[in-house]
Amino acid sequence: MNPKVAFDLKLSQGKRLVCGIDEAGRGCLAGPVVAAAVVVDYSVMPDFDVDDSKKLSPSERKRLFNKISSSCHWAVFAASWKRIDEINIRNAAIWAMIKAYSCLKIRPDVVLIDGNMKLSVSDITYNIIRGDARSFAIGAASIVAKVVRDRLMERYHLIFPEYNFSQNKGYPTRYHRRMLQEVGPSPIHRRSFRGVGFKEEKR
Repeated sequence: MNPKVAFDLKLSQGKRLVCGIDEAGRGCLAGPVVAAAVVVDYSVMPDFDVDDSKKLSPSERKRLFNKISSSCHWAVFAASWKRIDEINIRNAAIWAMIKAYSCLKIRPDVVLIDGNMKLSVSDITYNIIRGDARSFAIGAASIVAKVVRDRLMERYHLIFPEYNFSQNKGYPTRYHRRMLQEVGPSPIHRRSFRGVGFKEEKR
């Protein structure tokens, strides 16, 4: 048996509907943080494997996203850069996770959450450190969150091409930081993040 599936089934103690929750974009300088909740029905075993989305290529994530979409129920929710600035990134990620879970049309038996963020969403909830690499359901959620957020950032690239969001997706690459110094932040940058809310004076 797939070890990630076995991990989920052990925690669920025979219950079949397992929800994984994860987010994408916490470390970015721009754009939203996106949370995904994915419900896997283990009455039918998945015929594919997943992994931490950060370890996968864009083409692999797209292929697995299509597999997940055709075999699992899922929902996503985004916390905007404005909300991140208002309540901080951790609280915004928790808020988006709770909202994603609330958007599910079916209720799982067990909820598995990546990391140590506590969510009051179900009677049976487990926090799993490095869950996106250990749990099938959380790994699936990490892929859905990443693919959805990347697509959003590719749309923002069309509006703000100078930051190259289509490539860096808002993460702090050297080019991205240089453009922040040269032209300053865009409307979708997180002003509360270090290195964002300024424009370096020209000498």
